[in-house]
Amino acid sequence: MPDGWEWDSSLFRGSAAHYERGRLPYAAGFAETVADALGLDGRGRLLDVGCGPGTVLLALAHRFTEAVGVDPDEDMLAEAERQAGRHGVTARWVAARAEELPAGLGEFRAVVFAQSFHWTDRDRVAATVLRMLEPGGFFVHVSDHKNVPPDPSPLPSPAPPYDRIAALVRRYLGPVRRAGRGVLLNGTPNREDLVLARAGFVDFRRHVVPAGGAAVERTADDIVAWAFSRSDSAPHLFGDRLGDFERDLRALLRQEASDGRFAERLPATEVMTWRTPR
Repeated sequence: MPDGWEWDSSLFRGSAAHYERGRLPYAAGFAETVADALGLDGRGRLLDVGCGPGTVLLALAHRFTEAVGVDPDEDMLAEAERQAGRHGVTARWVAARAEELPAGLGEFRAVVFAQSFHWTDRDRVAATVLRMLEPGGFFVHVSDHKNVPPDPSPLPSPAPPYDRIAALVRRYLGPVRRAGRGVLLNGTPNREDLVLARAGFVDFRRHVVPAGGAAVERTADDIVAWAFSRSDSAPHLFGDRLGDFERDLRALLRQEASDGRFAERLPATEVMTWRTPR
């Protein structure tokens, strides 16, 4: 777990409704990269832990005989089920924390964590997942690719002022990043490779799925949704000042772009895989 922090059920309270609009998609082709890396053939079972609104599960479900999404946030699961219905995907949704696995869910060919592993007791969860995977099964970690040099070519509209938004959040919520009812003094942990090696996983592979430098248009409403989709600026954190924060955020965005139109480049997607010993 992040240093000095304990999980609580309010971590993403109120954020589920803002995810689809606020979050940028993973790079096109990430699902094909996962399928190729794992040698998927339409068989086996998929488990998506911390599935949120089902973004990754919905893209991968048709490559398995069954897909199961686990998340402790009931609103996220309701949104995932709604999205599954929209896309004609059949899946099972289970309300549980990663630390409650195996939760009687059985054996899987692949267990995916999409930007969720850092919220867990990683050593404990990795050891449990190792036992839940079939021989030769895969632990898959999906995230935006970080620390990429910026593309110097101009954008068609101003970039969202993320630094100014972060400063506004700090003005309302304090200088230390909020997370549920606690704070993150040192951010969230990384080095998943070390954690998975300690658990006994082998054959680490890293795949970067480029986004092709595509620029996407974003509206002021999209950026507001992005802010409310985050754990450190989830709607409940503002209490009775939520309306004031949104008013100030929209005023800030108007200062940056009077027409309320922004643009940013899609990030590449990083897919990391580990295998169970055969």
